[in-house]
Amino acid sequence: MLDKNQIAKVIARELKDGYYVNLGIGIPTLVANYIPEGVEVQLQSENGLLGMGPFPIEGEEDADLINAGKQTITTIPGSAFFDSAMSFGMIRAGRVDLTVLGAMEVADNGDIANWKIPGKMVKGMGGAMDLVASAKNIIVAMQHTNRAGESKLLPKCELPITGLGCVKKVVTELGVFEITSRGFELKEIAPGVTIDEVKAKTKGRLVVEGEIPEIQL
Repeated sequence: MLDKNQIAKVIARELKDGYYVNLGIGIPTLVANYIPEGVEVQLQSENGLLGMGPFPIEGEEDADLINAGKQTITTIPGSAFFDSAMSFGMIRAGRVDLTVLGAMEVADNGDIANWKIPGKMVKGMGGAMDLVASAKNIIVAMQHTNRAGESKLLPKCELPITGLGCVKKVVTELGVFEITSRGFELKEIAPGVTIDEVKAKTKGRLVVEGEIPEIQL
């Protein structure tokens, strides 16, 4: 299976030269550490930064430089700081080419639930709803099952919805899945994982056709 860093590394392959990219809280933030050589992207953080770099080396953190998840970060030459109004203006204007988000659940039609568990205290929905409504492409980085071993790739989201029909691809510890009209289409499988295991842990519609290549890390 893939660990969190390997999931981020797989997603980093989706980055194209010139992209403006927003990385959500959790596994998505790790993508900043795996930008392919020769590819220049601008990472946007909705708390007011364009030009986010990789995580700092231990001992070189600057407490004034944080991402939306309050993790310390670095900046790249030419980075810019601004208020949240401008940040969300960028997002709502469709300036973000790719958004990478974590999720609690994803449905096989591309719906996503990632902001609230009923009964648990939350500060608010954050920027997720703006991002799923405005980004040109949304990829989810998540664990395939919850702590009880139940599938998080479902026929229908059971938790409060963040966005409808917006997710294009899901990467979990088991593999890479594209969301199409037929459901979750398995495109690549993680080393050491079997097709039967993927089927057993995927509750939503799953499409497995032909020889599925193993993810090359």
